Amino acid sequence: MSILSNRINNLAESATIKMAKLGRELAAQGVDVISLSLGETDFFTPDFVKDAAKKAIDENYSYYTPVAGYPELRKAIAAKLKRENNIDYNFDQIVVSTGAKQSLANAILCLVNPGEEVIIPTPYWVSYSELVKLADGESVFINATIDSDFKITPEQLEAAITPKTKLFMFSSPNNPTGTVYTREELAALVAVFEKYPNIYIISDEIYEHINFIGQHTSIAEFESVKDRVIIINGLSKAYAMTGWRLGFSASNKEIANAIDKLQSQVTSGTSSITQMAGVAAYNGSLDSVKEMQKVFLKRRDLVYGLLKEIPGLKVNLPAGAFYFFPEVSSFFGKSVDGEVIKNADDLSLYLLNKGHVATVSGDSFGDPNSIRLSYAAAEDKLIEACKRIKFALEQLKDEKTVPAV
Repeated sequence: MSILSNRINNLAESATIKMAKLGRELAAQGVDVISLSLGETDFFTPDFVKDAAKKAIDENYSYYTPVAGYPELRKAIAAKLKRENNIDYNFDQIVVSTGAKQSLANAILCLVNPGEEVIIPTPYWVSYSELVKLADGESVFINATIDSDFKITPEQLEAAITPKTKLFMFSSPNNPTGTVYTREELAALVAVFEKYPNIYIISDEIYEHINFIGQHTSIAEFESVKDRVIIINGLSKAYAMTGWRLGFSASNKEIANAIDKLQSQVTSGTSSITQMAGVAAYNGSLDSVKEMQKVFLKRRDLVYGLLKEIPGLKVNLPAGAFYFFPEVSSFFGKSVDGEVIKNADDLSLYLLNKGHVATVSGDSFGDPNSIRLSYAAAEDKLIEACKRIKFALEQLKDEKTVPAV
């Protein structure tokens, strides 16, 4: 009998972190591994943000912070939401957390009761369903495919709603697909939510600024549902601050108070130094963010061209984030040197061990026919990685039945 709780035994390990770990282990053996597994940019934090952190250290910002975050940071976030997204929030509707992942966990744990349902379009970020599991909720998946550009329809949404539905959770721009919902597409989903006033919406907007189709649209901009939306965002992607660990939620006051209450018993306030860096980031210029976006657009187009040249891969053109999510089912059943590729897990491990490129199986994202690869790497690395992937996949052959002798 396990000494561990059922809660932890039933929890899956993060697939992205697992593949990054396997890649590091292989690299430690002297293998030249190109990692396209983690959602982490290769840019550095802007200097003006780092300068604000150094200043905070010199000015002795070294004490416990308010659980929900310094008021000046929460006001800066509220001002950002008004300035960039045209959404009105008071600073006391903002709760700052140790990364957007904690913000997601806070919101789910504060909203979902055991047995209540959470609708999640697939593909989805790996932690969504596991966080629902931690809350003893039930995930209800709506399958979107590459043929629909990984977007769901209003009809699919309405068909998934039951009397047990408590929450709808999605990301746009999406991880792992890079899909971006347009204002018109969001409006069509909002028309469904207007019929069901007891359903709440978590809108994960962490990739907001890595968007190649124009101005980001938040579902919270629609006044008819705004009070039921919990926006999740943070510094990690736009400002290249993954290790700084700062995310936030914006919601109605009742939910914000609940999140504050929960966080007070778990982590309390986020790092004081990171918060002061966040004040600078949210009050500062978006010039570095825009430059990074230009680089990602160039990389996207480069990788798209290279992946399109690989026979058997089915690829769409992502409109945001920094991922491709190609369908790879044409390789299932093929083999090399006695190794049979049965699924995306096998293919991802094969690409790591034989191609020395770390990707992530789509199974953990809710799509067992695809793999995710990040193009948040230098161009020379991306070119070499695609070359290795192409060569490795070319070695896979159809299984042949050997006649009995």
